[in-house]
Amino acid sequence: MIELTINGKVVESEEGLTVLDVARISGIEIPTMCDHESLTPYGSCRLCVVEVTSRGKTKIQASCCLPASDGMEIQTHSQRIVKIRRILIELLLARCPESPVIRDLAHEINVADCRFDRVRGEKSPCHECQICNMLDSTPYHEQKDSPSTFTDKSGCILCGMCVRICNDVMKVGALAFEGRGSGRHVTTPLREPSELCTMCGACSAICPTGAIEHRRIRLQEPVPIPFEFEYGLANRKPANLSFPQAVPRVPVIDKETCMYFKTGGCKVCEDNCQANAIDHEQEDEIVEADVGAIIVATGFNLFDSKLITRYGYGKFDNVISAMEFERISHASGPTSGKVVMKNGESPKGVAILHCIGSRDENYHEYCSRVCCMYSLKFAHLVKEKTDAEVYNLYIDMRAFGKGYEEFYKRVLGEGVHFIRGKAADVTNVPETPEEKDKLIVVAEDTLLGITRRLPVDMVILSGALTPSADSADVGRIFSLGCSQGGFFLERHPKLAPVDSMSDGIFLAGACQGPKDIPDSVAQGAAAAAGALSLIDKGKVIIEPITAEINEDRCAGCQLCVPNCPYAAIEYDKEKNISVVTEELCKGCGTCVAGCPSGAARQKNFEDEQIFSEIEGILTGAEA
Repeated sequence: MIELTINGKVVESEEGLTVLDVARISGIEIPTMCDHESLTPYGSCRLCVVEVTSRGKTKIQASCCLPASDGMEIQTHSQRIVKIRRILIELLLARCPESPVIRDLAHEINVADCRFDRVRGEKSPCHECQICNMLDSTPYHEQKDSPSTFTDKSGCILCGMCVRICNDVMKVGALAFEGRGSGRHVTTPLREPSELCTMCGACSAICPTGAIEHRRIRLQEPVPIPFEFEYGLANRKPANLSFPQAVPRVPVIDKETCMYFKTGGCKVCEDNCQANAIDHEQEDEIVEADVGAIIVATGFNLFDSKLITRYGYGKFDNVISAMEFERISHASGPTSGKVVMKNGESPKGVAILHCIGSRDENYHEYCSRVCCMYSLKFAHLVKEKTDAEVYNLYIDMRAFGKGYEEFYKRVLGEGVHFIRGKAADVTNVPETPEEKDKLIVVAEDTLLGITRRLPVDMVILSGALTPSADSADVGRIFSLGCSQGGFFLERHPKLAPVDSMSDGIFLAGACQGPKDIPDSVAQGAAAAAGALSLIDKGKVIIEPITAEINEDRCAGCQLCVPNCPYAAIEYDKEKNISVVTEELCKGCGTCVAGCPSGAARQKNFEDEQIFSEIEGILTGAEA
């Protein structure tokens, strides 16, 4: 530890820090426009100058590149320093009089006017730069600005931070300095739009005056990274939290978009991580573990409403899915819980269409159970947060759970319009002046026996619950059967609703069938209890009737290996025979029936026993 004095106050600090860092830690603000964690400081803006007294000598130095040493005395706001900073700010104002950042900084240190006039020659060094001219269709020599009214449109103060971070940190090389003295400026290679630019945003993010725009460097617009958890309603960065409730709550780095994995540069996240927790050299690895029980909880996917083209999902901006509206209405969502359209305005009319993909012979014949209730919730939220008219278009209202019917009646009392009938079409073609600039929902009202046209601003599609995308692969891995719609089949719908046909494998949640949150929680707890009870026993009770292979009769044809639904049979290459793993066998008899040599048989249930049973039945029938 070292001791130094800043503005008469003794401060302790670790070695290796700069005076600017020590001042910040001590709560002393020193103005600067060129300091960043990822760049080696070199005092280009000079605003951070301080008065340093060491070994009896006093001098002026930039605090950002001045190492703190023991016994040093620092004055950050002496009269001499304040005077220097004011002159520096006036020079910056002379160069960039329209920059709001410099104006605010000038206001903070009481600089009202600039005493320096910028002399305009035949061409301005800044406007000579191709980057600054890229949006300017009028050549500089044809502009009618007089020398006294000339303004620097770029706002560039030549701090060089954009050039340094693009070349030294990001390893891209799309920016460079050109010229010397008053003719120095930032440009791209060959003064042309640069194909080297990856539009990572580092240059504009680090620019202290906001002078850089990506389209001035590369003609294409930056391509945002859609945030998957927000269903594309918001964008994310390469380093991000997968979702707010992630466990563990640790950010992840997307290797597909991270600049380090693209160019070998950047590592800005490492520079900012005080815990030194980031390691770009980590590799994905597959960990194998021996387990005694498995709980399959692969969840569900929401029906892709684009498959029903007549509803306009993906075609009209304000036709959204149920999950998109869920994120919009959530307090942590992209709009902070405000129900707004894509243009930011509140809707005046909202239509909620039930059973999109459910109870439909063309898509899914089953009922998704939750659609009616979350549609009622959406209607309640829209009425609570806006003054919009809300229309619920339903086939049948299925409020099946505890307290659900009461909630349905509550929403009825809030002024929500319920129309019994399925929507036929969503269009934006008006037939009356009231329908102009509206989405029109065409639907049949089966109670009134008429066709209605509902002009609204937003349409919410309550999609069906479908099996997860990889459910077929998971089913093959764990030998799970599927029921209607592709959901995993339980052992018994009433007596064993969370057990699969394979011992030790349990089902939880919507992978077994559409269900709401209370049912999913209950089934998850039951699956966990089943797994714990199995582990707690310490022993496995196997079936009394299992298959075995007669080694003398087995021909090694291996037909029984793929036929076994429980993967209980393996082929022994050394003995050239099939072998049954008794702990996995369920005695179904598939291998016995399919064995061409008769080598497979069932213990305690052989042919002699079956024939004896048949004889007993026939004898009893004759009597």
